[in-house]
Amino acid sequence: MLDPKDRIFSNLHGQESWNLSQAQKRGDWDKTAQLIKKGHAWIIQEVKDSGLRGRGGAGFPTGLKWSFMPPVDDRPRYLVVNADESEPGTCKDRDILRHEPQKLIEGCLLSAFAISAHVGYIYVRGEFYREAERLQQAIDEAYAAGLLGKNAAGSGWDFDLYVHRGAGAYICGEETALLESLEGRKGQPRLKPPFPAVMGLWGYPTIINNVETIAVVPTILRRSGAWFAGIGKANNTGTKIFCISGHVNTPCNVEEAMGIPLKELIEKHAGGVRGGWDNLLAIIPGGSSVPLLPKEICETVTMDFDSLRSVQSGLGTAAVIVMDRSTDIVKAIARLSKFYMHESCGQCTPCREGTGWMWRVLERMAIGNAKISDIDDLLDVSRQIEGHTICALGDAAAWPVQGLIRHFRPEIERRITAYTQGNAHA
Repeated sequence: MLDPKDRIFSNLHGQESWNLSQAQKRGDWDKTAQLIKKGHAWIIQEVKDSGLRGRGGAGFPTGLKWSFMPPVDDRPRYLVVNADESEPGTCKDRDILRHEPQKLIEGCLLSAFAISAHVGYIYVRGEFYREAERLQQAIDEAYAAGLLGKNAAGSGWDFDLYVHRGAGAYICGEETALLESLEGRKGQPRLKPPFPAVMGLWGYPTIINNVETIAVVPTILRRSGAWFAGIGKANNTGTKIFCISGHVNTPCNVEEAMGIPLKELIEKHAGGVRGGWDNLLAIIPGGSSVPLLPKEICETVTMDFDSLRSVQSGLGTAAVIVMDRSTDIVKAIARLSKFYMHESCGQCTPCREGTGWMWRVLERMAIGNAKISDIDDLLDVSRQIEGHTICALGDAAAWPVQGLIRHFRPEIERRITAYTQGNAHA
C-alpha cells in the first residue's frame, strides 16, 4: 500500500485546477533551474538509481535508455513523448494530460536537458482532442511564465516543446511508427537497429518515452532516486498508475506502489469484483495485449513486471480488465483479436494474414463451430506470429489467444463438443 506522502500525482482525479498556478502550489516547477544546474550526468544517474522502468508497456530501464544517446556533436537531438495511448483498457496518460499537464511539461524540460536536446514533441492520440487542447493551453502558460523557450525556467537551457496530434492509429504507439507519423509518413514500424537513440526523428538521435515515465522524473529528481527505489520491490520500483475497469464496482485510475497484490488493488480501490470475489472469472492485468489470468492465479499474484512474467503474463500498461462469470471468455478474446486485425499496419505477413485468421477461427470457436484439433492449430499459428514481426503488435495479437488456450481450453472443447453433438442430433 502506498503512503499518501509518496504519491506523485496528487491531482490525478482533477479535484483541483490543472492550471499553472495551482500546479506550482502542488510542487511543480519548484527550483527546476537548480536541478538542471546539477548537470546532465547527475540527472541520468539519479534516474538510473531510481530503478524507473518505462511505463508505456515494455518496462525498459529509463536511465539506461537515456545513456544510449551518442556523445554530443553538432547534430540536433530530440525528446519525443509517446501520448498515443490506444491500448484497450488503458487510460492513465489521458488523466495526466487532463489534470497534471505541468508535471509532464516540467518532465520534458528536465529529460531533454539530460539528453542534451533543445526540442521536444508530444505525440498525442488523435481521439484525445480535448486532452490535446488542454496540453497546448498548459504549454502556452509555461511559455508565458518563462518556463519554456529561451533560458527555460531560468536554467540557461533553451527548450521548445510542441504538441503533435496523431490520427488515431494504434500502430503509432510503437515508437518507430510514431516517428514515421511525426515525419509526415504512414505510421509503419521501422526495422531496428538502428535504434532511435542513434538514428531517430529525421535521422537524428532521439529518446522516446511514455507520458507517465516523463511525468515522474521531476519528483524523482527532487526527492532522490533512492526515495523512488525505496517504494515497491527490487527491480520493480516506484509508484505506478493502475487503470481498473470491467466488472468492478468502482472503475478507477489509482496510483499505487509497484508490487501491490492484484486482489488487494481491486478490493481496496475498485470496490471489489461485481458480485464478490468468488464471481471472478479472469483478469487481464496489463492492457489487452497481455495474456489473461484465471481467478486462482489472481488470488496471489502481485502487480509488477517480474511477478506477472513468472505466471506467463505481463504488467504492460497496468490496465487491469476484470471479467466476472457472466463473461463469454472466448467471445471476449475474439473481440480483442478483431481489434488487432483492424490495427495491424499490414507491413509484416505473419501479422497481416495471421491476425485475421485467428479472429475468424475464434469467432467460430465462440459458438463451437470448430474441431478439437483447431485449438492446437490456433496455438501454432499464434506462435508463428509471435516474435516474427518487425514490431510487437504481432506479439500483442498472439498473447491473448495463447492465454485463452492456456487457461480456458476445456471451455473451448466443451463448446465444440456441444455444437458437434447438437448438429448430430438435428
